[in-house]
Amino acid sequence: MGRVSPLPPAGPLRTLALATLANTVGTGLWLAGGALYLTRDVGLSPTSVGAGLTVAGLVGLTASVPLGGLADRWDPRTLRATLQVGQAFAAAAYLLVDSLAMFLVVAVPEALLSAGNLAVRAALVAAVGGPTGRVHAFATLRAVANLGITAGTASAGIALAVDTHRAYQVLVLGNVATYLLSAALLLLRVPRQAARAGGARRAAGSIRRGGPLRDGRFLAVSGASAVLGTHLTVLTLVVPLWTVGRAGAPPPVVSAVLLINTLLTVLLAVRLSRGADTAAPAARKLRRAGLVLAAATPLYAATAGLPLLPAVGLLLVATAVWTVGDLWQGTAGPGLAYDLAPPHAIGAYQGADGLLAGLAQALGRGLLTLLVLGGGAAGWLVLGALFAAVGLTAPALARRAVASRPAPTGEPAAAGQPVAPV
Repeated sequence: MGRVSPLPPAGPLRTLALATLANTVGTGLWLAGGALYLTRDVGLSPTSVGAGLTVAGLVGLTASVPLGGLADRWDPRTLRATLQVGQAFAAAAYLLVDSLAMFLVVAVPEALLSAGNLAVRAALVAAVGGPTGRVHAFATLRAVANLGITAGTASAGIALAVDTHRAYQVLVLGNVATYLLSAALLLLRVPRQAARAGGARRAAGSIRRGGPLRDGRFLAVSGASAVLGTHLTVLTLVVPLWTVGRAGAPPPVVSAVLLINTLLTVLLAVRLSRGADTAAPAARKLRRAGLVLAAATPLYAATAGLPLLPAVGLLLVATAVWTVGDLWQGTAGPGLAYDLAPPHAIGAYQGADGLLAGLAQALGRGLLTLLVLGGGAAGWLVLGALFAAVGLTAPALARRAVASRPAPTGEPAAAGQPVAPV
């Protein structure tokens, strides 16, 4: 009988999953309540909050590659826990925000820590999972993260319903507590991971001069994955606005659409991650992701001309199809980023991958909203054609990147392997 729980068996990966669960409960709290806290309780305007978060997010992306590279030289477990403690302090500092200037003083360091920590997390997952288990581990943590965000979002509803200064303070402190709990789990229950500094120095000749940001073939593959990764922006921003504005559905339908995505992610993320451990099969999976995402776009487009019940039904079907493409991209992207990275620069390369993904999300919020909501059904079809074209190019881009990799330099096979069995 298969496992029902998304948590893996006992071991370091389970501890990582529990730490992720704790961390993402806080993420859900802040995603659901942060903007309302800053506008309703602090008194900032929605425009100021949006602009501040955009600026902070773009500045934060600059930390991805440096902190990812640091994870190649230091124990990524300890580094991630340290960054999470820093994030806890940054989250607590939101209690001191009383102006736009103070908001930026808090939001920019928090964004730097957050973006850098994503690269460090990827390096830690690689260290714990090993070359044959890191994509599986990544998918497991994604399924767990969906549960955590859902629980956090639901919990935030209590504070939002009370809508008082004290309730918002509790929400902020709840986010702080989840960072500290996640860091404690990492430090107390995940074995220390061996640093790769010596290997990195010996392998310096095998890494592109200038690091991942000058590895054009890697960046081409990562860029293709980043474009397809804007499916997240489409689902969480464009689809809700389309559902209410163009399909004419009531707002609760948006919750049902997102719930379908969450449930399918929890159920299928690990299963659909199989076969993405190396570049060639991961690229084929990325191609399938682009084609499946493209296939969902005319389904979304068709909902604008239907009566309410058929439109809602088709929205749910389209989201189920979309989620399959979402999950294939979510495992193929990491599989490519891991396998195409030099063994002793995994963290730095995950940082570059995260940098491109972050830029695509930042640009996609405005461009995709304009394309689909401004272009209507034709906008959906253009988006589908883009996703299909990008997906179809993925295998060729991956082959070029693999062909350009330097020959192995005889490093010990143990480098990058987990220090404890998973």
